[in-house]
Amino acid sequence: MTYEVFILFTFLGAISAGLLGALTGLGGGVIIIPLLTLGLNVPFHYAIGASLISVIATSSGSAVAYVKEGISNVRIGLFLELATTIGAIGGAFLAIYFSANVMAVVFGGILLFSIYMTLRKKKESLQKPEAYQKGDKWKLNGSYPNIKGEEVPYHVQNVYG
Repeated sequence: MTYEVFILFTFLGAISAGLLGALTGLGGGVIIIPLLTLGLNVPFHYAIGASLISVIATSSGSAVAYVKEGISNVRIGLFLELATTIGAIGGAFLAIYFSANVMAVVFGGILLFSIYMTLRKKKESLQKPEAYQKGDKWKLNGSYPNIKGEEVPYHVQNVYG
């Protein structure tokens, strides 16, 4: 494969990953890592590093748009940012000790689990107001505008602490 073809495939894949990540919140790594490893024969560890850098850019750009439109709960976002940063640092240290094959199997397992969780039917449960108290305590509850422009409240459930 020539250098120009490599750049073209990488660029088109990155655009697709950015669109998918911004639309679904899945993260561009779902497209970038398989594209680089399977399609362009990039070593797995390098593909993960490149994916992380691209996801930071995609997430930052998307976050600005979602916050501007008022459809982001910034408190939940900051809480998740703290937790995922801690997890990312731990994962980066662990990645040093795992082979590319082990990491590929873990990545595949996570993708399969994501597919399962996305396709399964959720049970609608009517929780009692006591279930919302922790969300109120941490100020995680909020609202979002629907298509008609009306505010729809939501309550965060299963918050521990």
